[in-house]
Amino acid sequence: MNEVIKNIKSRRSCRAYTDVQVETEILNEILECALCGPSGMNKQGCYYTAIQNKEILKELNDAVKEVFKQRGDERGANENYNFYYNSPTLIIVSAKKDYKYFYTDGSAGLENIFLAATSLGLGSCWINQLGDTCNSPLVRSVLDRCHIPSDFDIIGCAAIGYSANQSVEPKRVPGRSLIVR
Repeated sequence: MNEVIKNIKSRRSCRAYTDVQVETEILNEILECALCGPSGMNKQGCYYTAIQNKEILKELNDAVKEVFKQRGDERGANENYNFYYNSPTLIIVSAKKDYKYFYTDGSAGLENIFLAATSLGLGSCWINQLGDTCNSPLVRSVLDRCHIPSDFDIIGCAAIGYSANQSVEPKRVPGRSLIVR
């Protein structure tokens, strides 16, 4: 089987990671792959911020949990809840709020991150919680310190790290593709 197709078909969401940090050389390779993603009219409006600092990640998680708590979301009251599954690296994809190709470009970059991580033996998972909470003052204060400007929104994030367990192939819902001739 073609290696690219094999990589696409073997990608899985990872929700349990070891404590081993992703090496800088590998992380740079993944970020370069994100930057190679297609962008509308080649505007290249998405930015990729990788956080590996445990204290910042904990602060970010605490802020997200507090926002959830204020909203009455049960995740805010769960002391074990961690929105990035305790991965050692979190890549945040952002763009200016008025960027026309915000979601399409960011999603393409995220998929490149997931495929690159898989090909390099890492686990990864799409994370949405920051997109929903990035404009709350608690979360925004942490993002500001991570050099993500306040006129930027979060498209999504990628939890990255070495998988703590073997992934299981999910059942695919049949009948979701069609060829019209």
